[in-house]
Amino acid sequence: MPSALHYTLTIENWRAHQFTVTLDIPEHSKNTLELSLPSWIPGSYMVRDFAKSIIDINVTTGANSKNEHLTMLPIVKLDKQTWRVETQGKPCTIRYSVYANDLSIRSAFMNDQYAFINGTSAFLNVSEFENARCELDIKLNENDPEITDWKAYTSMPTRADSASSSKWHFVAQSYDEFIDHPIYVGIADTHCFDVDGVSFTLLFSGNNNIDYERIAKDLTPICKHHLDLFGAPRAIDNYLFMTLLADNGFGGLEHKYSTALLYPRFDLPLVGESGKKTDSYITFLSLCSHEFFHTWHVKRIKPSVMVKPDLSQETYTNQLWIYEGFTSFYDDVTLARTGVIEPQKYLDIVAQNVSRLLQNAGRLKQTAAESSFDAWTKFYKQDASATNNIVSYYTKGGIIALGLDLLLRRESDNKVSLDMLMQLLWQNYGIEEKGTPDNVIQDLCKTHFDIDVSAYLDQVVYGTDDVELASLVSEMGVDFHIRTRVSSDDKGGLTSQPAIINQLGATLKPASFGLTVVQVFEGLAAMDAGILLNDVIIALDGHVVNAQKFQRLLDNAQSSTVEITLIRDGRLLTLPLNVVKARTDMAFFTITDQQKLSKWLAR
Repeated sequence: MPSALHYTLTIENWRAHQFTVTLDIPEHSKNTLELSLPSWIPGSYMVRDFAKSIIDINVTTGANSKNEHLTMLPIVKLDKQTWRVETQGKPCTIRYSVYANDLSIRSAFMNDQYAFINGTSAFLNVSEFENARCELDIKLNENDPEITDWKAYTSMPTRADSASSSKWHFVAQSYDEFIDHPIYVGIADTHCFDVDGVSFTLLFSGNNNIDYERIAKDLTPICKHHLDLFGAPRAIDNYLFMTLLADNGFGGLEHKYSTALLYPRFDLPLVGESGKKTDSYITFLSLCSHEFFHTWHVKRIKPSVMVKPDLSQETYTNQLWIYEGFTSFYDDVTLARTGVIEPQKYLDIVAQNVSRLLQNAGRLKQTAAESSFDAWTKFYKQDASATNNIVSYYTKGGIIALGLDLLLRRESDNKVSLDMLMQLLWQNYGIEEKGTPDNVIQDLCKTHFDIDVSAYLDQVVYGTDDVELASLVSEMGVDFHIRTRVSSDDKGGLTSQPAIINQLGATLKPASFGLTVVQVFEGLAAMDAGILLNDVIIALDGHVVNAQKFQRLLDNAQSSTVEITLIRDGRLLTLPLNVVKARTDMAFFTITDQQKLSKWLAR
C-alpha cells in the first residue's frame, strides 16, 4: 500500500479570499506523477471546474529539515484540471494557492468570520496514491491577529500528532474519503445532542442569538425516525450539521458523516421567540431531514455508476428520481410522522409540490428518468424557459414516491409499504455499497413483495403521465382537489381566500417602475400576446400598474381584450392581450378520515 500523503491547509489571507495548500508526496515507484482536482462534487451534478480557482502552483524536491538546497521541478499543465510532474520517484512538495469566494455549499468561501472549504476545491489528487492515507494539518496565518480565535470543525477523524506545529490534525483512509468531509475554520456557535447513542453537532457560522436548543429538540425525532427506518447496522455514530448563515441563500449538500447547509439567518428561531413554527423554519427542518436521509440514500445506497464515479467529467444515470425524489418524499413526511408539523400542514406542502408540477408544461415533454440523465445540463443549468421544457426529478420524484407507497399498500392489503422497500435497498445494496441497477425498484418489488409496479413506473417515470393521486390518496383518508389560484404568489394548498378571475400566464417581479417579466408560461395569454422575458410591463389599458393593481384591473376587464403597455430593450410597445379565465392548476387536499391518515403516518 502506498505511503501517506500529507496536506497542510493554511488560512492565509481572508481579505483576498485565499488559502494555501502544501502537499508532501513521499518517495514512490513512478518517474512521473499526475496531479488533478475534481471538476464536480458528488451530490451536485454539474461540472464546476474547481481547478480554475488555483492561482499558482509549484513543485520542489530535495529539501532538508531547514528547507535548504530546494530544487524546483518543472510542472506541465495537461488540461484544465490536470498537471504532470517529472519526479523520478523522489519525494516532493506541491505548493499552491486557491481563490475562495463562492458562497455556496459546493465550493470554497472565505470572509472575516470563517473559511468554508470542500475537499474537491482544495486537495489535489495524485495518481498512484488514490488509495493512500491522507493526513491533514490545518493552520492559521500567525501574522493575522484577527483570526487567532478561529477554530476548525469537520467530521473527518482526528489524528494524534504531537510533533506537528499546527493546531488541528485529521486523517482519512483514501482520497475519496478525504474529499467527503467539508471543513469549517472560523467563529461558530455549536450545540450537541444525542439520539439513541449517535452524537449530533449543530454548527452555525458566526455568533448568533439563534435558539439552538429548540432546533435540536425539533431535529431529535427527525433523526430518530431515519435511524429507526434503516435500522442495523448503524451507518454512523456521529454526525455534523454544518450551516453557513447568510442574509439570503439556500442549499444543502450531503456527505457520509455531515452535511453542509446554506440558510438565511433570520429565517431561524431566535432565543425568546414564540414556539410557533414559521414556514421558513419548517423548510429548514425539512432541509436537515433531506440531507440526513442522504446518509443512507445516496451516500451508501447509490447508482452503480456512482460507486466510484469519474470526477473529471459527467457521470450519467437515470436514477436520480429514486435518490432525490424518494428523499424529497421522506424529508417532509418525516416531519408529519414525528409530530413536528400537523397532518394538514404536511398535505399543504405536498399540494404545493403538485401545484408546481401542474404549472410546469415541461412535465409533459421530459420524463423523470430523462430529467435524471440530463441533470448536468438541463436541470443544473436552467434558464427562464425551464418550466416549459423540463421536469424536476426532485419534485416529480417525490410525488412518484408517494404514489408508489400508496400503490404498494393497496396491492398488498396494507402489508407492504415504501418503508419496507427502503429497508430492502439498504440491506441489499447500501450496507456493502454495491450500487443499484436501473431496474432496482421494479425488481425488488417483484422479487420480495410479488407486486408488479412496472406499469406504474412506465407511465410516471419512463413516460410523462401524471401520478393519479385522486385514485390513490383515498387509501390515506384524503381527497385530492384542484382549484384556481388566489394570487400571483399562490403556491397551492388549502385556502379560504377568493380566487382570481383572469390569468396573465407570466411570473412578474417589481421593477423600479412597473413589473419585470421573469417567466412566461406556455399555452397562456401572455405567450399568445407576444410578451417576452425581461419585458417591463408599465400599464394595463392606460393605467400604470404594480402587482396588486395589475391583477385587480385584469380581473375587472370589461372586454375580451385589453392593452398591455411595456418596455422592451428601450422600446415602448403596446400589445393586445386576450382576457383568459384563470385555469385550475393549484392542488389541495382535504382530510376525509383522520383515523386513516393517522394510521398511514404511523407507518
